[in-house]
Amino acid sequence: MVEPATRSTLAVIRHAPYGSSLARAAIDVSLANAAFDQPVELLFMGDGVLQLLPAQDAAALGRKNLARLLASLPLYGIEQVYVDAESAARYRVDLAQSPVAAVPLEATALRALLREHDQLLGF
Repeated sequence: MVEPATRSTLAVIRHAPYGSSLARAAIDVSLANAAFDQPVELLFMGDGVLQLLPAQDAAALGRKNLARLLASLPLYGIEQVYVDAESAARYRVDLAQSPVAAVPLEATALRALLREHDQLLGF
């Protein structure tokens, strides 16, 4: 039997961390793919960059903090995390303080990143 080719997946996360369940779903789906040895990379754009703010307290909202989940990404083999540099600047997100190391990309590099993946998951 021929083994299927491994397809690269980029999860594009555009939603704020606690406004809906989409932010958590994006991370959960990415972890599930990675658990089955599927290569996954993450891209935070727009309101999604707010997930990268340090020291978030979601207890008042009755939700779990996503920072711990983001910090666990390398344990699942998700090593590449990117962020739209323009969105990070607009929201004044200090990537040095982020719960996960994220590489900022300008518009040209973002377009190239989107083209190089076989599958795009939008959240």
